[in-house]
Amino acid sequence: RAMEHDRAMEVYDIIRTIRDPEKPNTLEELEVVTENGVEVQEIGEDEYLVIIRFTPTVPHCSLATLIGLCLRIKLQRCLPFRHKLEIYISEGTHSTEEDINKQINDKERVAAAMENPNLREIVEQCVTEPD
Repeated sequence: RAMEHDRAMEVYDIIRTIRDPEKPNTLEELEVVTENGVEVQEIGEDEYLVIIRFTPTVPHCSLATLIGLCLRIKLQRCLPFRHKLEIYISEGTHSTEEDINKQINDKERVAAAMENPNLREIVEQCVTEPD
């Protein structure tokens, strides 16, 4: 349990500094991500399931997909342990949450999104640590 909690804190530390695509604030400041929204379960030897629930700032936020993408990309790059990653919108906080959940957890769609230069640039700006 303690190990899972430490892992969850590690995950939260990575995502809390991601910037909102439209605002100068971080996801932590906007409470898009919270410590309670990060869950880590051990699923194998030295492998963890990381579940993140985030709350878009507005219910019809078209940026929800983008934020999900930022979370995924940053964690893929920064997480130091083997993991499976599931990212969800907090229940009831978005009008098309099921669609978005599908989209941000679909490897092919994520890869396709990252091939779009405009999208990729936005993601890079959001996930790059400020100096």
